[in-house]
Amino acid sequence: MTTGISLVRENAESMQPPRTLWVSFPLGRPLGKPDDAAFQHRVIDAALKLLRAPSGPVLADFPEDAPPAGLNDAPACPVSFSKPTEDNDSWNAALRAELQTLVPWHDLGKRRRAGRSLVGVSGYSMTENIEKLGTLLDNETLPIAELKWFKSAIEDAKVFYLEALTAQPGRYNQEQLERLFWHETALGTAILKFNKMFTAHAELSYMSRIIVPRTVLT
Repeated sequence: MTTGISLVRENAESMQPPRTLWVSFPLGRPLGKPDDAAFQHRVIDAALKLLRAPSGPVLADFPEDAPPAGLNDAPACPVSFSKPTEDNDSWNAALRAELQTLVPWHDLGKRRRAGRSLVGVSGYSMTENIEKLGTLLDNETLPIAELKWFKSAIEDAKVFYLEALTAQPGRYNQEQLERLFWHETALGTAILKFNKMFTAHAELSYMSRIIVPRTVLT
C-alpha cells in the first residue's frame, strides 16, 4: 500500500494510484514553501493519513494553499511582456508572437540542462499547441472532444514558459514567476479566459479548477 502527493490533479485522476493527496502548490514544490517545517509536516501528515482508507484509489484535496514566500529575490526575467488585453485582434497571432520571443531563451536553458526538458507530454510541438489554443479562443470554442490533449497542452505550455523565464543564471522567486505568467503574458490571460469559459459550462466546470490554481483566482 502506497501514498503520494500530486501537483497535477489530472495525472492522478487518469493514473488512479492507490492513495494520492492533491496540493495546489507551484510546480516543483510538492510540500509548499521552503523552510516552513510546520506546514510541510501538515502536508506529509495529510498524505500518510490516506493510508487509513479501507480501499482505493483515493484522491483527496489538501485544504490549505502554500504560504507565500518572500519577494526579496526578484527573478531576472529575460523577456519584457506587454500586458495583453481581451480585445486582441487575434489570440492566435498574439500567442504565436509571444512564443517566438521565448523560443531562444528556452533553447538556451535546454542547452544548459544538457538537452533536458519537461516539455512534451502532449505529443505535439509548442507551435502546434499554441496555434490550436489560439484558434479555439478566436472561435470562442471549448475543446470538448479533446480534453486530454487540452490538459496536456496547457501543462506543456506552462512548463515551457517556466523553463524559458528561468534561462538566465541567478536565483528565481517562484511567486514572482507565477505572478508574471498569470498577469503579464498572453498565454496566462488566455488560460484565464478558458477558465471562465469552462466555469460557465454546466458539465465541464470542473476543468476550470484543473487548469488554473486556486491561488490565482483569489
